[in-house]
Amino acid sequence: MRDDLAPDWGQPPGGAIGLAARALAFLGGVSLLVAALVTTISVVLRWFTSQPIRGDFEIVSIASGVGVFGFLAYGTLMRANILVDTFSTWLPRRVAGAVDGFWMVVWGGVTLWLAERMGLGALETWRNGMRTIGLLALPYWWAVAIGALAFAMTGVAALVWALRFLRGRF
Repeated sequence: MRDDLAPDWGQPPGGAIGLAARALAFLGGVSLLVAALVTTISVVLRWFTSQPIRGDFEIVSIASGVGVFGFLAYGTLMRANILVDTFSTWLPRRVAGAVDGFWMVVWGGVTLWLAERMGLGALETWRNGMRTIGLLALPYWWAVAIGALAFAMTGVAALVWALRFLRGRF
């Protein structure tokens, strides 16, 4: 393979952005472990006592959603999200960097817009006291706020990559 082709874009951004993305991913992993633990305990309880954990569906749905949001920024930081390289792998490194930079700007813009929308949604959910529909009636404004934070961090990570690509520093 020629050196001017783009198989490797260098190390992911570090510093505060890297630390925040890794922290969100860690918390996302913990959240998914909680969902798995609640599911497992609930199933075992159904086998032995015919009674699951009260509100297990509510807990698992919120924990799973928060978990998935937690990995978005880290995936973007590591450039591990779904990418289509079929078109750009044969391009010269600078051209492929410009193409990737453009799409990182698009991804960053979309995720920052989603963060703003979810932030407003979290405020509205908090103001009107909205709760889950189910046995526990849990408030879930905080889960929406975590999603907004995760989207914002994803947008920042994407824009950092975009700047690196567009400046040719990769």
